[in-house]
Amino acid sequence: MRDPYEVLGIDRKASAGDIKSAYRKLAKKLHPDANKNDPKSATRFAELNAAHEILGDADKRKAFDGGEIDAEGKPRFRGFEGFGGGPRPGGGPGGAGFGPDAHFENFNFGPEGFTRTTRRGGGGAGGFEDILREAFGNMGGRGARPGAGSTFEPEDFGVGADVHAALTVTLPEAAHGVTERLRLPTGKDVDVKIPAGISDGQQIRLKGQGMAGQSGSGDVLITVSIAPHPVFTLAGADVRLDLPVTLYEAALGGKVRVPTLDKAVELTIPPWTNSGRTFRLKGKGFPAKSGRGDLLATVRIALPETNDAELEALMKKWQGEKPYDPRKDM
Repeated sequence: MRDPYEVLGIDRKASAGDIKSAYRKLAKKLHPDANKNDPKSATRFAELNAAHEILGDADKRKAFDGGEIDAEGKPRFRGFEGFGGGPRPGGGPGGAGFGPDAHFENFNFGPEGFTRTTRRGGGGAGGFEDILREAFGNMGGRGARPGAGSTFEPEDFGVGADVHAALTVTLPEAAHGVTERLRLPTGKDVDVKIPAGISDGQQIRLKGQGMAGQSGSGDVLITVSIAPHPVFTLAGADVRLDLPVTLYEAALGGKVRVPTLDKAVELTIPPWTNSGRTFRLKGKGFPAKSGRGDLLATVRIALPETNDAELEALMKKWQGEKPYDPRKDM
């Protein structure tokens, strides 16, 4: 996989805000739903999510910048201090041995994530063997031969890889929750349960359903996007919409039908309601941890779709007999 900084197109000194902004911009551009005729779009989107998985997490980013993990989040073995190079304490010329002051690092990647421990050598080659035995001796498998030290083969260190995928749901589906059938890049089909109130860009993790390895299977990380809605717009937990009303409804008042994420409700428009006035419908918005948001309906006065001679004549009469200036205070 490419360097995550290169994937996101940002500098290594970029702030957390810069990383988030770059990810959101590229996610909209590279999302498979926006590139349905490009068979490579899913791969590029998965690479983007993998890069954000590293750089969007402060600890993982620090580990990557320090050379402790690679671009896939796997531990990178950098060797042992006190080995090779010139003289080392207790090692003699060429650094063939390890003195009592030599430091060794152990790297592990398990359920708790990436960990690193440091210890001193025990003097001579014995300290190095102790480190190897401590790091790998309990792994078993074909690499462990009792009574003859420990030998290792690459397969013994195989860790299952995470699989990244993307899924788009509608705004009502995100509000109410839904179960979607998704085909992963591996060709495997999985049922994904989308919880009610999921946010745009949120990830769902399916434990142990990723690529298999010697040490177990990775996870499936699914980035959920909420598709734009033709009527509603999310504003945090609130939902906004423009509510068209007729000229006579605005002038005379009346009851109008207002759609919501659940079912339509009636809203009473008072007489002489100006265009741009917003009405708040409590509890008719998007579900959130702090409670369901509100629906904010902004009135937009809509003229008839076709020209009307009588209306034009009435307006000309009003213009001549009862003129007024709504912009006088501007």
